[in-house]
Amino acid sequence: MFNFALLLFFVNMEQEQIEKQINELTLFEGLQREDLVYVYRGFFSQVITDSIIALTENNLDSIGESSKLKKRVFSIMVECLQNITRHQFIDENEDQSPDQSGMFVICNKDKSYQMTSGNVVNNDAIPHLKKLLDKVNSLDKDALKDYYKQVLEDGSISNKGGAGLGLIEMARKSGNKLFYTFEEINDEISYFYMNTSISQQLDEVTIDFIDIQDVVALHKFILQKNVTLIFNGGLNQKSLMDILALINEQAFGRLERKKKMCNVMVEMLQNVVKHGSKNSDEIPGGNPVLFYIAQNGEEFSLNAGNYIDKVSMEKVTTKIDHLNTLSDDEIDDYYMKCLLDFDVDNSKEAGLGLVDLRMKSGHKINYEITPVNDTLSFILMQVII
Repeated sequence: MFNFALLLFFVNMEQEQIEKQINELTLFEGLQREDLVYVYRGFFSQVITDSIIALTENNLDSIGESSKLKKRVFSIMVECLQNITRHQFIDENEDQSPDQSGMFVICNKDKSYQMTSGNVVNNDAIPHLKKLLDKVNSLDKDALKDYYKQVLEDGSISNKGGAGLGLIEMARKSGNKLFYTFEEINDEISYFYMNTSISQQLDEVTIDFIDIQDVVALHKFILQKNVTLIFNGGLNQKSLMDILALINEQAFGRLERKKKMCNVMVEMLQNVVKHGSKNSDEIPGGNPVLFYIAQNGEEFSLNAGNYIDKVSMEKVTTKIDHLNTLSDDEIDDYYMKCLLDFDVDNSKEAGLGLVDLRMKSGHKINYEITPVNDTLSFILMQVII
């Protein structure tokens, strides 16, 4: 199991130390063991929630899940995402701070799909919320059905559009308890984490315990790194378009910068897929891609990585090293040379995709290679926008 306690240790260190000591391969392999599909942190709009659902649908289709299970997952996701959207903290007088943004996490773990939502709540609302959650968790299937009808008939709808009906529905449809915790932010607000799990087995095996502190540690980690999106899984055209929709909807500044980020992201993901190891027998979970976006002031780092064999690794790093020696003017000339000259020196040859990545970003391509075994390594490429 991924050691989120280790991540929490790193979170308490200075940012410079974190950058030096956190190994992205450790993160990636941890995500693999947890089968974490993706994390999204930020503002939740209708476009974003639709994209998150579409990403999940694409993933479930790719692994051949039954229509019955998919329907249950989607219904729970809708309730989770609506709950985040309805209660996300928005201060009209000032920008939303990172620790007050909503979060959604989904993973395939322990023969179940586990979904965790996170959002800010007022501290004075916590006693009522705890009472409601504990009430829901104390009821069996039939009692939950009766309780749902009772709440519906009472008609006690709050000004945010709920009377606990969403929580009751999640418990009913999942067949499991709602695991939760609150982390205080200040005297007025706290962060509310809630996990809902759906067994992949048709006999609806009850899940007795979920350690939600794992997600709390992950949340603190991505806050420290200021990560807005983590995607971990197989990549195809459909999932690529859904990720692009998430980026396009985010508040990344000017339209010009959003366009550049989307263009660079496509190039990066195409390159890691193209050069990734084809020997899936050596790789846990096939050859999935890790992609995440982090922010540092006015700069955004786009990071993409996967497993790569030794021969491909040497070719790719040679190409990147040569590109990084070129000035902007030299890059333009080299791009034209690659287009027109088929006799480029192999020792300095650069694939057009990497050249395009260097040109579109306007920065050098950073990379880190971590050996896995005698034939396989993990490569993480980073580009700054």
